[in-house]
Amino acid sequence: MELSKKNSMQKFELSCYIQKEAISQLQFSKTEVLSDINAKKTRSNALTRALQLGNLLKNKVNIYFKDVENNLMRVNTTIWGLTTDAVILKQGIIIPRNRVVFID
Repeated sequence: MELSKKNSMQKFELSCYIQKEAISQLQFSKTEVLSDINAKKTRSNALTRALQLGNLLKNKVNIYFKDVENNLMRVNTTIWGLTTDAVILKQGIIIPRNRVVFID
């Protein structure tokens, strides 16, 4: 594993695991968490791939995102839908797309 990728993964290991059902209790900022255009493209591609895997194979993914206080959270779930502004999970639970940091 590359050093930079290893360091990135270590950052994500510090995330707080949250149950999908608890996400609706969180508040989110309207501020974008990614500043780099390439990172935004990577996020968009990863979300689309995760949606396809979820729909076809019922695969779950880890979604790393930040709440209004910039706490890094992680949820393991299936993505049911995507809009330009939102990641839609089961039971209509929504994570704002601009708060998603990483998907694996």
